[in-house]
Amino acid sequence: MPSANLAAELLLMHLLHQERAFLYTHPDLDLSDQQVDSYFRLISERSSGRPTQYITGHQEFWGLDFEVNPAVLIPRPETEHVVEAVLDLIAQQKLSGEACCRIVDVGTGSGCIALALASELPRASLFAADISSAALEVAVRNAARLGMGERVEFIEGDLLAPFLEPESPGAFDFVVSNPPYVARAERESVQREVRDFEPRIAWGDLEQGEEVYGRLFPQALRALKPGGHVAVEIGYKMKDAVLGLLKTGWVETKVLPDLAGIPRVITARKSG
Repeated sequence: MPSANLAAELLLMHLLHQERAFLYTHPDLDLSDQQVDSYFRLISERSSGRPTQYITGHQEFWGLDFEVNPAVLIPRPETEHVVEAVLDLIAQQKLSGEACCRIVDVGTGSGCIALALASELPRASLFAADISSAALEVAVRNAARLGMGERVEFIEGDLLAPFLEPESPGAFDFVVSNPPYVARAERESVQREVRDFEPRIAWGDLEQGEEVYGRLFPQALRALKPGGHVAVEIGYKMKDAVLGLLKTGWVETKVLPDLAGIPRVITARKSG
């Protein structure tokens, strides 16, 4: 979440409908009494714990501006490593952005991963699923706002269930996901802003944090073409548990750290 100073700055930008540069080039700007009252109402709302992004309705991800509201998890910078991992795998396979690979984003939320990939891969076929119809409404609006309304097909469903029809196995080159992975025992260690304001279905509160991967990976084996890849974000200290779920049917498993050196993304290739 933004620091106090940054949050105050973002809220002022939101109030004035101006960019940051405007604030610094107009340090002596006088606010009207009405603007002052409105600004302090925003500050009070933030002081209650409500995330700045839900107040402003926006969050940047991969250089793109996303609408966010309490129906979706707020995109985090560390999730950009999932996008990077997929792009690196495509580059290693000498598939360019012109290649027509098929990618599905599971638990898409705001659509941030799917739309970031769509912005980089103009010829890819992209699908995105979420169990929440309210989240999908936000994702569809984001796709339209970003001029990519025709690039991603959004589908309601639990994990990969909508794509596992018996007559069409092995349809995808990539399964990507930032799934809910917070275990119930870790709930109190989650930031207040997340615990009290972001949708629990999107961040976890599961019996075991790794259980979602235990459901996703077998489905991914069915949904992927031979040689296809899975790329998932993982939680802090989850590396060994998640790797333990990738022993059968998977090869070339890799763990990728975030900028703080914390294991953040795991990729694996379907054998065969």
